Amino acid sequence: MADLQFPATDLAAPQNQPWILDGKAMAALTRLEVAKDVAALTARGIVPGLAVALVGDDAASQVYVGSKVKACAEVGMVSTLERLPATTTQAELETLLLRWNADPAIDGILVQFPLPKGLNQQRIIDLIDPAKDVDGFGAENLGKLAAGRSGLVACTPSGVMDILRRYGKNSGFQIAGKHAVVLGRSVTVGRPMALLLLNADATVTVCHSRTPNIAAHIQQADIVVAAVGQRHMVQGAWLKPGAVVVDVGIHRGEDGKLSGDVDYAAALPRVAAITPVPGGVGPMTIAHLLRNTVLACQSRRG
Repeated sequence: MADLQFPATDLAAPQNQPWILDGKAMAALTRLEVAKDVAALTARGIVPGLAVALVGDDAASQVYVGSKVKACAEVGMVSTLERLPATTTQAELETLLLRWNADPAIDGILVQFPLPKGLNQQRIIDLIDPAKDVDGFGAENLGKLAAGRSGLVACTPSGVMDILRRYGKNSGFQIAGKHAVVLGRSVTVGRPMALLLLNADATVTVCHSRTPNIAAHIQQADIVVAAVGQRHMVQGAWLKPGAVVVDVGIHRGEDGKLSGDVDYAAALPRVAAITPVPGGVGPMTIAHLLRNTVLACQSRRG
């Protein structure tokens, strides 16, 4: 696959102003790359397929799943959406996943979380074939990441790395040798994020709910990835001048406006680059789900 350069005019910052890392524009390029790979596979009679299970009627989950299914169609993939009632039993969901595991036309399996009460999320994750684990949440793919081996990486951390690398190509910024602070230690974001940065030769500190004096750690960071789920937890004064900040958090205020884990307005005068909320990490997460599905297809059938 050709390495497509991100247009400098879209990322370039005004003089003496921070770079706003436009996730929508970057995701559009990632989708273009994916579409080219899908076209090459389709020309050989192989069409990548993603199967999605949506259990219950959670409104946010329905929106997310709709976006994923639409994105698949836009790049030429086949998607299968199974809508299941909230009364679905563990055995019924597991039976569906076992059928998808055995289906050669399905390259990626995604179960939309959170699941309704009474369903064991970890058992569901463990049941998905690691070769089709496009969310990258399973123990085998996490273990490969920890060992520095090739595997399917969780979509949000993978998208964050893509943002950092595309920014670096235009600005000269290098991850290697930088001090990165990751806020959050979840299996879905924080832990794989720390491993990806470590594999890219950054020095990594992971902060979490038991970390004392988090502000002191952030003040030393060249790169900050905030994924704690707490609105405006990261204050502008905490940030080292010239830091690169990626905000994974997303929160809807009483006024309906979205914001992140970082106080964006207060951070803007101090940083070299920052992702907006919305329009930063979110679009890259879906783009990397598509990329993971293609990678899974290439590994299994390519």
